[in-house]
Amino acid sequence: MDKLGVAVIGAGFWGRNHARVFKEIEETRLVAVCDIDHGKAKNVARQFGVKAYTNSGRMLRRSDIEAVSICTWSTSLAKETLKALKAGKHVLVEKPMAANSKQAEAVLKMAEKQGLQLTVGFLMRFIPSVQYLKGALAEGAFGKIVSATAKRVSEWPERIGDVGVVKDLAIHDIDMMRYLFEDEPSAVYAKTGRLKHKSFEDYAHIMLTFCDDKNAFIEANWLTPYKTRVLTITGSKAIIKLDYITQELTIESAKETLQPRIPWQEPLKLELQNFVKSILSKEKPLVSGLDGLMAIKIAEAALKSSRTSRVVKIE
Repeated sequence: MDKLGVAVIGAGFWGRNHARVFKEIEETRLVAVCDIDHGKAKNVARQFGVKAYTNSGRMLRRSDIEAVSICTWSTSLAKETLKALKAGKHVLVEKPMAANSKQAEAVLKMAEKQGLQLTVGFLMRFIPSVQYLKGALAEGAFGKIVSATAKRVSEWPERIGDVGVVKDLAIHDIDMMRYLFEDEPSAVYAKTGRLKHKSFEDYAHIMLTFCDDKNAFIEANWLTPYKTRVLTITGSKAIIKLDYITQELTIESAKETLQPRIPWQEPLKLELQNFVKSILSKEKPLVSGLDGLMAIKIAEAALKSSRTSRVVKIE
């Protein structure tokens, strides 16, 4: 079988990881990398033995490139995605997919028009423990779910500069709540603020209301001196705790505490393998463009709620 020709747009920390994994995946052939910074593009291209570009339009004219990962700044994601889709390439675009929901809608429409696969980089879904948890929730193993609480905090990341903590960090947990609850929130109430950043919020507390009296609480910030990525789900039969970093899952019931043995796997490799499989088999990817759009809409509703100090209904 011929390998799928792939390229990466954006040769920063995350783009370099995408390039590495594409070199490792058996079904793909990394062809090129692109970055407006010639030095970054050249360094990554040299590391993986491919051609470097600083102009994505020129790179996308190559017929041997069938799919691309887009790992640029958030405000450039939609522009680069539209460019790739118009060039007939399948796209995996990193979260948040676009700077706003209007851009995300344009991206989604273009993918549908071109008949191309579009997926969004919500990496948390691909953690093996999350897949285990997803199955157990669907089976009702933990009884009636009451609430879920996510905590995603860390020190100030120097790479951030074009979106705030809601669209950069909390959006992961917004997507996870939708994914695990298999539902859209009906309303959101949030409080955000700035302590260190002049232009964007650097801390946020978000409450999402779902049907059947379920609620989700999300805390995200760039102010904490150590990195924490945890999820706690409260059910009528058990409390489930997941550490996204270690991938450890703990299930506490009235009788016992269990820690299922779930082999560690690299989520990025699983994510890119799913993207490639969706192209080769023409199947729907685990994360759709619509998932990306809905996450942005909910993030925007959270920011609106904070500005107005009111509950915002979600259509």
